[in-house]
Amino acid sequence: MAHPSRPAVLMRLGGTFPLGLGGWLLLVLTIGVAGTAAAEERLPVHGFRIVASWPHDPYAFTQGLIWTDGALYESTGGYGRSSLRRVELETGRVVQQRQLDDALFGEGLTAWGDTLVQLTWRAGRVLRYDRATFAPLDELTLPGEGWGLTHDGEHWIVSDGSASLRFLDPETGAEVRRVRVRANARPVRRLNELELVPVRRAEAGQQAAPVHHEIWANIWHQDRLVRIDPADGRVLGYVDLTGLWPQRERPHAEAVLNGIAFDAERRRLLVTGKHWPRLYWIAVPGLLPVPEGSVD
Repeated sequence: MAHPSRPAVLMRLGGTFPLGLGGWLLLVLTIGVAGTAAAEERLPVHGFRIVASWPHDPYAFTQGLIWTDGALYESTGGYGRSSLRRVELETGRVVQQRQLDDALFGEGLTAWGDTLVQLTWRAGRVLRYDRATFAPLDELTLPGEGWGLTHDGEHWIVSDGSASLRFLDPETGAEVRRVRVRANARPVRRLNELELVPVRRAEAGQQAAPVHHEIWANIWHQDRLVRIDPADGRVLGYVDLTGLWPQRERPHAEAVLNGIAFDAERRRLLVTGKHWPRLYWIAVPGLLPVPEGSVD
């Protein structure tokens, strides 16, 4: 603490100078930034290991990816090129497809009961289809943009490129609540594709690690996934996927990591990207190990 009879000072090379209002603001900002950076560094960052990979349509601008009831489904984007697809995992072959209207840009995708739910980017429309036939059923209205989509068994969870996740009523599309995603105090923006992932995390004082459902999200133009607590938006850590498909091999700047699907039966995490030629099954040491006897 500075002596009460003297002005506060900040040391600098060659002497001191009075710390006025501007100096105090600089000091507070410096401490705040340093504190945030230090806290950011304490968030765990997990690596990955490729377990297997399969062909993926290099012309698919992947926006949504899900695995449900033994099948892989994909939503692709681009005006005049958007589609809903069922894909054969082992070959990457599209075995069922529905093209969207040329005026629609396909985005996130999730399964809801016997239906598939697909977002559109800026049209404000949420499209629902019969899962078996891809026949359109009905639509809901979505204010703002649609990016990523998943669900927690009760609500649809939507990203829109901001640091917010919206929880929607599946019957009406009305917003029930929202959380602001933040790494300590810093908002994490550009949240894109979403997936609800069950992770066993050991808690203090617990002998067995319970399952916690986390939201894993792509961050647009970053080669990492962010792990989010759905209760309050708190960032739990990151999964660094640098090098999964090297930047130097990508055909253009928008060929970014995007697409997360969790196979609950085999506990596989499948990931790909926009215009990527491969789809990967990855293990995440410490979070998602490879189940014994399940490697293809």
